Amino acid sequence: MSGLVRSAHRVIQGCVKNTSLASALVNRTQAPVKRDFTRGIWHMSCSSRVGGPASTGLLHNHSNTCSCGCGLKALHTKGERELVEFLTEEIVAERKAQKLKTLPTELDGFKVQGSSAEVLLTKALKDEVINVTFNVNHTVDSDDFNESEAQPEKQEFSEMRSKPQFEVDIVRGDTTLGFTCSFLQDQPSASADEYNDIFGIDEVTLYRGEWNDKVYAVAGDVLDGYLYDLLMNLLEEKGISNEFAQKLSDFSTGYEHAAYISLLEGISKFTIGK
Repeated sequence: MSGLVRSAHRVIQGCVKNTSLASALVNRTQAPVKRDFTRGIWHMSCSSRVGGPASTGLLHNHSNTCSCGCGLKALHTKGERELVEFLTEEIVAERKAQKLKTLPTELDGFKVQGSSAEVLLTKALKDEVINVTFNVNHTVDSDDFNESEAQPEKQEFSEMRSKPQFEVDIVRGDTTLGFTCSFLQDQPSASADEYNDIFGIDEVTLYRGEWNDKVYAVAGDVLDGYLYDLLMNLLEEKGISNEFAQKLSDFSTGYEHAAYISLLEGISKFTIGK
């Protein structure tokens, strides 16, 4: 897609991009806004909630034997037992809701490496290395929310997706051309002859060696419009296209979901004392 075609549509996307890029970073990391509602609401229809028919019997179990699964009598408090009982149900529901049971080790030619909340995608070309890094913390939110006034139990929620801010580093020798990118919150409707980006450039920087706070960086929304388009074209040539960004979001959603389930399991084991 030529820079001229992209430029023709920058007027349409300008307001959208300005909203998404208004908080362009001087430092290269920033925690996104936390989601508005909890996963408990997301799974309202697929798991038993506290106070529901399935959980009520568990929460009012007056046996002297701890019902959390540890098999010991009177070891845990009522609050600990209730927490473990709820987590047991929630973990089952979350596993049923998982779309990616096994996470891929490669994404569009990039090798995938995960370390807790951090993910690194790497692709080696002839004379350069492309690194894409992102953190899944606080990246999940629901895009839409439809509430039924007559029947609250039939409230519908759109799929929760992870759309992390991501860093793209093009490394040649000891020099790095770095981009901070983020998904646009809203995209204008596209016709057959329009090209609409689903992500934008927040920041551009160039440095030698390791990055530090003294490195100069420029915000994407103050770049010359044609230069911005040329940089977007460069990213696309390196494999950072709309299609790649969509796949990155899909992967990040599955990765974050797996991390969330692991957290629930960890809290359960911690509470039991194992």
